[in-house]
Order: sequence, then C-alpha cells, then structure tokens
Amino acid sequence: MSNLPTDRELRMVPIDRIDVLNPRERDPEVFAKIVENIRAIGLKKPITVTPRAGTDGAERYLLVCGEGRLTAFRVLGETRIPALVVDATDEDAYLMSLSENIARRKYRALELLSGIGLLKEKGHSAGEIAEKIGVGVGYVRDILILLDKGEERLLTAVHRGQMGLNTAISIARAGDDENAIQNALQEAYDAGTLRGRQLIEVRRLLQRRRQLGRSTSRAMPRKISNVPSSSLVRTYQTEIMRQQVMVRRASLAQEQLLFILGALHRLIADENFTNLLRAEGLDAVPKYLSDRIVTAAPIA
Repeated sequence: MSNLPTDRELRMVPIDRIDVLNPRERDPEVFAKIVENIRAIGLKKPITVTPRAGTDGAERYLLVCGEGRLTAFRVLGETRIPALVVDATDEDAYLMSLSENIARRKYRALELLSGIGLLKEKGHSAGEIAEKIGVGVGYVRDILILLDKGEERLLTAVHRGQMGLNTAISIARAGDDENAIQNALQEAYDAGTLRGRQLIEVRRLLQRRRQLGRSTSRAMPRKISNVPSSSLVRTYQTEIMRQQVMVRRASLAQEQLLFILGALHRLIADENFTNLLRAEGLDAVPKYLSDRIVTAAPIA
C-alpha cells in the first residue's frame, strides 16, 4: 500500500463544512438500515476527513471515508459528526476511499474501473496501482485491458449486472476470436455466473458488439480500415441466414393458410354443415374472410 497518513485526530466536525470527494449512488434499502442503526445505537465508527482551506477563510474538510454515515447524520438532523482528521493529499484521500471500498467488497465494478483508470492517467504503472489499492497486479492489468481497448459495451454490461467483471475481461482478451468468446461464455455458465435470461442478454450484447463495434457511441468509427474483413463477412452471412429463415417461415405460413381456406371453402359448400352453423348461431362470418373463402380453390 502507499504511504498514507498515520497521524489522526478525532474531532466533532460541522457537517456543513464537509465536501464529498467522490459521491456515490446508494441502495435505498441498505441506506435506510444505516440510518436506523445510527438512530438506535449511534455512530460506531467515525468518518475520515482531511482539512482544506475554505474560500471564506474558515477551515473546510474533504471527506475521505464514510459518505453513507455522513449522509445518515444529515438525514437525522445532526449538525456535527465524529471524524478522524488526517493530513492527506487529494490523491492519497482518493486512494484511502478506494481502498476502504475494496476492503469491504461492496464497491461497484465501475467505481473500481474508474479509480484504476484515474491512477493510470496520473502515470502510475499496473504494479504501482496494485500496491496502492491492495489488489493483484494481474487483476489490475486485466482491468486495464477493458479500458485500453475501449470496451464500452462490456463496461456497460458490467455496470448493469449483465455479466461479471471476469467474464468481460475474458471476452475483451478474446478480441474477435469467436471460439475464445464462446469458451469464455461456457466457463461463466459452468461457474453459475451466467445463466438463463442473463445469458440471452449477453449473447445479444455480443452480437451488437460484432456488428456495431466495442464503443456505444453512435458516431461512425474514424478508422474504417480497423474493421476486420472476416467480421464484415460474418455479419453479412448472419444477416443472409436470418433472411432465409424468415422466407422459409413465411412460405410455410402461406401454405398453411391456403390449406385452411380450401378446407373452409369445402365446408361452407356443404349444406348440412351450414345448417348446423345456423342452428348454433355461428353463421356470421366477417366479410373479408367470407370473400377469401368464396374465392379459395377447393382442396384436391
């Protein structure tokens, strides 16, 4: 881990003087439990903040850890909250926040991706990032594959819970190799992380990824030459097969309808059958159907 601050002072900090470094969305049910727990037994663990100079000359604080607890105190109408005040740079504060979320294993995949991407932009290597946030170097390198390849569709799927992060990484590493992609899906299925409706959604996403590219942007790609010819041929063949299936289904449906019309034509021509329909009050037929029955050729 990085050399994070060790000198900490516990204070009662005014809530209105605290700014949130990295605000996150929260599950309403989970947050409601946090509020009720604090209301019932109080705050068991203080938040962590780092001091900053305010524009009004008075001291303000940057929240490092404990956004949920801070928001709960606001909901409960409190004006001050117990806080550990540490001296930390913006980068160290961000790392402390990220490390706490990872330690809890309650972070969202995209939050971790965003954090690793930010550190990469700051010039840190995969090894340095892994050391700072306390995860394996291989794990960081795999995540950087998603970011470097611009896998927006896979990132969106991870965000929506359609697939796990490991499955997305396996697909990204497979590139356009269909066999490798199918192996990744099979492994996820065998592991029980990709089943039922979720598997169907992922297959649809991969089809859009093949046809429209990795990015979710609607703009045309700048480098058309980067699209492999094999991918274009495969997309064309897939569309031809889909059209052929539609033609076969339409032909079958037409044959079945002609058979039904011919059968109705012969039945309507049978006087005993029409008398039975009149007796049951079923002799009324819509005009468009009646015209087709009359003109239909009888079954040979």
